[in-house]
Amino acid sequence: MNAANGLTALRLLLTPPIVAAMWTGRHGLALALFMIAAATDVLDGAAARRFGLSTPLGAYLDPIADKCLLNAMFLAMAGDGMVPWWFVGIILGRDVYLLLAAAILLRLTRRRKFPPSVWGKASTFVQIVTAIAALTAAMLGHSNAWIPMTALIRISALFTIWSGVEYTWRGIGLVRARDTRVGQDDASGQAAGATELQPRA
Repeated sequence: MNAANGLTALRLLLTPPIVAAMWTGRHGLALALFMIAAATDVLDGAAARRFGLSTPLGAYLDPIADKCLLNAMFLAMAGDGMVPWWFVGIILGRDVYLLLAAAILLRLTRRRKFPPSVWGKASTFVQIVTAIAALTAAMLGHSNAWIPMTALIRISALFTIWSGVEYTWRGIGLVRARDTRVGQDDASGQAAGATELQPRA
């Protein structure tokens, strides 16, 4: 456990107190804790790159911490009426879909690493902005029907859906690449077999 992984673990540990603060109506405290958690997301990646602290554990733990934090927050927000349930359904649905797709790719291909795409990172960023805006709106007494909040929720939903589509195309490309390699290997094997069967002069 190095410093970068420690920051990622801190983000996980901050999730329960953030949700508890939201449930008890302390939106200011929830926002402050969430800002700290968001800062750890920036710092752990910077520390890993700057000081060579990247590890396989960190590569798996970082996206898990992000998903746990954001999904728990949006569930709590939906329960408190801060964001609509359909929005949470899109976010959770995409994440479950990607987990199932990754499991299928692990079985069908040799790929064992699935780094986030540009659209995936953009989707996470917009979700973080949406969470900050929702907490700020709650502090100011606005509901999710507040026009700026409504627009941001819809934009975040579009980013989330598009990132799922983009990941799907990437997955299809991996499967097609595997099929191409299998076909080439079969053709090479048949050619080698035919060469061995040819009579020698």
